[in-house]
Amino acid sequence: MIHTPAFLDTHRPDVPDLVVPQGVTPFYLAGRPVRGRLVRVGALADALLTRHDHPDIVLRLAGEALALVGGLASALKFQGSFSVQARGDGPVSSLVADCTHAGALRFHARSDAARIAELAATDPDVDAGRLLGAGYLAFTVDQGPDTDIHQGIVEIQGASLSDMAAHYFQTSEQHACWIRLACVHTDAGWRASALLLERIATEGGIAAEHAPAGDEDDSWTTAVTLAETVTDAELTDETLPPEDLLYRLFHAEDVCADRPRALAFGCRCSRARLSGILETFSTDDLDHMTEGGTISMSCEFCNICFRFPRAEIGGA
Repeated sequence: MIHTPAFLDTHRPDVPDLVVPQGVTPFYLAGRPVRGRLVRVGALADALLTRHDHPDIVLRLAGEALALVGGLASALKFQGSFSVQARGDGPVSSLVADCTHAGALRFHARSDAARIAELAATDPDVDAGRLLGAGYLAFTVDQGPDTDIHQGIVEIQGASLSDMAAHYFQTSEQHACWIRLACVHTDAGWRASALLLERIATEGGIAAEHAPAGDEDDSWTTAVTLAETVTDAELTDETLPPEDLLYRLFHAEDVCADRPRALAFGCRCSRARLSGILETFSTDDLDHMTEGGTISMSCEFCNICFRFPRAEIGGA
């Protein structure tokens, strides 16, 4: 079967053609073992989040996940998709956010509205740890069917998604990493952002040539201390350019911004792809799916419902 590329599929759903040119701003501290990324999902956060019917506390968590995955994916060299997935026994039983090498973002979540309402009645700002409950956090790089999937999994630990991600890097990657995530609902809609720092090896590197011997620990501690002064309002303030925020935080540490990377609305569903999936089912299965002569399939990521006349689907 020949699959129609998404950009040629005239039956694709009406989803936003939205790109944030400066979605991720990489940066480094000159002569110090620190690099980082400032993520501003911008109006893209509202376009992605509002397609789903979840309580605000779930959408806030999903927005943080989108900012996190966008920042982490931008640091990797790969072709395919990078995902963050949380599964637990809490009222949000599943949360998945992924980002392609080109910066295309998407997410979906499964939540129990009744359990969330019960929690929110006593704590309107219930944290991610209570929303997700006991379970695991997985980071996955998928470069297609011809390559092995690379995945790291840790137990969910921490009250916030930032804490959970930092725990992953500490235990699985044994890599010093500091993460701050923010998602707020503004007058312009949902906005999500992230600030990520990572300590890089200096042995034999450029930083080692310029940094005083034994100063690496102090440099990392100073960078984290400065980063911790950032507020959610600063992270999500679209009137504050990324370079200005980075200078505000790290000007004493010789901060240097690198070339920004774009983020985009990234659902990869299409009518042609779903039709191909349906044709793998047996005739009996297709008949059971049919209601009023039509088979309906909904994309979990963009929440679009596709309808296929049963007569058009042959079956395996």
